[in-house]
Amino acid sequence: MDTLEDNCASLRAQIASTEAQLAGLKRDLANAEKAAAAAKSENIGPAGNRKEARIAYKQQWPLEQEEYKRYGRQMIVSQIGLPGQLRLRSAKVLLVGAGGLGCPAAQYLAGAGVGTIGMVDGDTVEVSNLHRQVLHRSQNVGKYKVDSAIESLKDLNPHPTYIAHRTHLTPAEAPAIFEGYDIILDCTDNPASRYLISDTAVLLGKPLVSASALRTDGQLVVLNNPPRPPGDKHGGPCYRCVFPKPPPADSVVSCADGGIIGPVVGTMGVLQALETIKLITTPCDNISQPKDSPAMHLFSAYADPLFRKIRLRSRRANCAVCSSEATVTLDTIKSGSTDYVFFCGSASLPSLLSPSERVSPRDYLASQSENDDSKGESSDPSSKSPVLIDVRDEAQFGICNLENSINVPISTILASSTSSEGLPSWLPPDISPGSSNPIYVVCRLGNDSQVAVRKLKDLGLGQNDRFIADIKGGFRAWREQIDPEWPEY
Repeated sequence: MDTLEDNCASLRAQIASTEAQLAGLKRDLANAEKAAAAAKSENIGPAGNRKEARIAYKQQWPLEQEEYKRYGRQMIVSQIGLPGQLRLRSAKVLLVGAGGLGCPAAQYLAGAGVGTIGMVDGDTVEVSNLHRQVLHRSQNVGKYKVDSAIESLKDLNPHPTYIAHRTHLTPAEAPAIFEGYDIILDCTDNPASRYLISDTAVLLGKPLVSASALRTDGQLVVLNNPPRPPGDKHGGPCYRCVFPKPPPADSVVSCADGGIIGPVVGTMGVLQALETIKLITTPCDNISQPKDSPAMHLFSAYADPLFRKIRLRSRRANCAVCSSEATVTLDTIKSGSTDYVFFCGSASLPSLLSPSERVSPRDYLASQSENDDSKGESSDPSSKSPVLIDVRDEAQFGICNLENSINVPISTILASSTSSEGLPSWLPPDISPGSSNPIYVVCRLGNDSQVAVRKLKDLGLGQNDRFIADIKGGFRAWREQIDPEWPEY
């Protein structure tokens, strides 16, 4: 009996507890309904639904207030306006290269308000970059260029989305990287990269803004504009259309070898940004031809006029990429079947001389000491008073040179006549055919000096076992082996 009563008491307690929970849930429901009613009343006013009003307000003022102030000076230009600014904010632009071209181009694209800016570069910042690569700072030496550049760009404009691709562009990666962008900028400095960038851009239907600069000159061209599939003759020409064959590998000169004036490459980078802004902000009217015929713009800092324009032909009928006879595809690029290094040739020069025709800086210095000790009395040709020819150009020779060296630029040597037409006028008396003094040739890196030695021998100066050799590694090796204080430039 007691057990049944206990069971009944337990059930009554559970019922009471459940009823209390139910009452609590009813109170919570009532509170929630009141809150929902209050929230609804806040969104409804005399003018109608306030939430809809806020949406309409955003449609009326699509930019943030700070953006109107930031971009106002360019939006009041008739070619831009608010529609152009909105196109800029929606655009996605990729720059391949964060150096002399990429830095000013990215700087002005970010300043203009391009919504997404990607940068591809696997190099790190060096001191020698700073005179022209204006986004980098001294404290960022050793940092990835893309990280250094984006750091500066964020300080300039925090609104865009910046994407860093910390890699050297490869055929396997290029299509996947390009896919997410609208326009590509070629800011590189070697032919293999230029062909890869152009091929990938054409096959993915991306306009390409390409520029280059060296010494005091630069060039700019907008390619694949308008972008059309391969075989469509109304599309703009590609890089292969303009340059069907790459230049000889031994004729390609980099900024490190040929030099560059900072504002020259800066001018070309700024022009790349300008052409990109024009592409983005010009309304698309689906015409088959661009308003302007394709052209290459040439800039020369010391010429008058500064700019010249060369009209370009349309797509080549037999182009390997953009014609109906195309042999280059995305598959051949990604698989490596299209070998750009092989197509453009090796950038490294082969050794033109035998080991017996080359001496190290240490060996040259030792021969100098032996010559001083013997005072020219030995019959060994290598012990006689040597002649040192420096084949760098006059500007480099003026930066630093070895005592008693003779400056004969390699360009002068290559332009000289052969011995059958008489000896060239630049030959100093000490290296005439009748002299037996050994000849040493030096240059910056040990490449031009080999060419010069071969030329001297072709002129007949190596007769009678006369010793002619180059200093292997040039002044870079001289700095490493002999004089660490030798200027590095």
